[in-house]
Amino acid sequence: MNTRKLLFLQIIFFLLLGQVAFCQKTTSQSRKPNIVFILSDDQGWGDLSINGNTNIRTPNIDRIGKEGARFARFYVAPLCAPTRAGLLTGRYHYRAGVSGVSNSKEFMNLNEVTLADLFKKAGYATGAFGKWHNGSQYPYHPNGRGFDEFYGFLSGHYANYFNTMLDHNGEPERSKGYITDDLTDKALAFIEKNKSQPFVCYVPFNAPHSPFQVPDKYYDRVKARGITMKTNSKNPEDLEVTISALAMCENIDDNVGRILSKLEELKLTDNTILIYMSDNGPNSWRWNGDMKGRKGVADEGGVRVPFLIRWPGKIQPGKIVEGNAAYIDILPTLTDLAGVSAKGTKPLDGISLKPALTGAAPVPERILFSSINKNRSVRKGAYLFSGGALFDISKDSTQQNDISGKEPELAKSLSNDLENWYAEMMKNVDTLRPIPVGYRQFPKTVLPSQDAVLHRSKGGTLSYSASAPNSSWIANWSDTTSYASWNVEVNTAGRYRVNVQYTSPEPGETFTLTLNKSRISGKFPEAFDPPLIDSPDRVKRDAESYEKVFKTFTVGELQLQKGRGELKLTATDIKGPKFADIRAVELVLIK
Repeated sequence: MNTRKLLFLQIIFFLLLGQVAFCQKTTSQSRKPNIVFILSDDQGWGDLSINGNTNIRTPNIDRIGKEGARFARFYVAPLCAPTRAGLLTGRYHYRAGVSGVSNSKEFMNLNEVTLADLFKKAGYATGAFGKWHNGSQYPYHPNGRGFDEFYGFLSGHYANYFNTMLDHNGEPERSKGYITDDLTDKALAFIEKNKSQPFVCYVPFNAPHSPFQVPDKYYDRVKARGITMKTNSKNPEDLEVTISALAMCENIDDNVGRILSKLEELKLTDNTILIYMSDNGPNSWRWNGDMKGRKGVADEGGVRVPFLIRWPGKIQPGKIVEGNAAYIDILPTLTDLAGVSAKGTKPLDGISLKPALTGAAPVPERILFSSINKNRSVRKGAYLFSGGALFDISKDSTQQNDISGKEPELAKSLSNDLENWYAEMMKNVDTLRPIPVGYRQFPKTVLPSQDAVLHRSKGGTLSYSASAPNSSWIANWSDTTSYASWNVEVNTAGRYRVNVQYTSPEPGETFTLTLNKSRISGKFPEAFDPPLIDSPDRVKRDAESYEKVFKTFTVGELQLQKGRGELKLTATDIKGPKFADIRAVELVLIK
């Protein structure tokens, strides 16, 4: 081959390489951005080193804010299920039917369109890994709300954070190791699997929600470092709780670092919108910027949370966005940033924050509400009205000086706005929503104890196993007059297999289950009374149940008709001092 011909072939080769590189770059630029949305549970604004807390080290979470933007004032609802409903729908949680955190009050109305619905319709792969808390049974289940893949748990909190039983697309699956690490493993696998197509990866961690459990290395290093910044509240701070919660946050930070590394490894960083935030204020009295209140209240300390967002090349690094933003803004913001249609949603309460993030315009002044029942507040610009008092947060972020006497007209106006809004919201709340049963996509419906209504007779002792019903069981059942019931709606008429999850030290106890005209009786054939599973709590728990293994007993088959009714569980023969502990009733559609 002569020199001229060889040179010509080399030129053609390099031109082709350039064309391939250009096409790859063009494809990368034209592909819709991925979304990785990390939500922590009960982590306060002050539980990050980027916000000035020297008790804690969170370099990976801080990095999101330094390489992207953070909001000076970002607000949520006072409790977790309401916040989750609002960020998934772009609407105040009451409009979505969510008014509480248990006993079906956390169920998000089925006619709501979620963030995952919209992105799935736009061709995205969608996955959620962690705590759901907006309804357990299909179609309330995440797989019915736009998520192709779900791994985690469905209720408000869990009994054990090590090697526990979780839900994987409707089926039980044992987790491996510490729960935050395990959830991250599953999220990383999802990202790897879908690296060649746009995806939404929602990672709602359950830490640092109690019970306070965390691997030794995190607890030991926070304890060794010591707690020097403490709450200024008149309420006492439990330093063991503070150490444990901050250790859980440092474990989250390491797992956020793993997600950042995976995006870099797959060269997805530049085309991924990454969000980090918390669902409400801290779950204990600890340093939180000296703000008033904590989880469960609508003051600054209960509803102002960290919100960090990164999108390299689109959002200016280190940007601090002023003005009031909120959880209801997340859906309109993400659809706007990604160019995904929000058509089909109900009227949104939130706004797109894209102009504020890209520098096109500031966050507009508007009225924002935070509430959990009668504990509520309203914000307009720098002003906060809460508990009958008015504060200028720009000068008084710790709510020390009530200025309602100096600004009586403003206080009255905001008070009226708050009362009118709350009255309107209450029209959307239905506390009697039945639990759906019998969908062929999810033939097994689990009716857990936390969704039951307990009917205790006079002198009876029937109760949940702990003050917080989530992740509990029905216990202390001492008489045959008391009973438990579930309000259900059968979607498909047919034959159902009936199972009961129980433990009992006595064999031969009998019971009856009735639903409208259908009835079945059963007898537990054997005693099954395992000990509680060891729970390595750092602090004695006061709300959650411990964990134990329940035996599943198949009662038989029952013919059910379509429609609503009360599924009633009655104890008919109690052998010992109390009836069996009941974790759940299962109805499995078989034909």
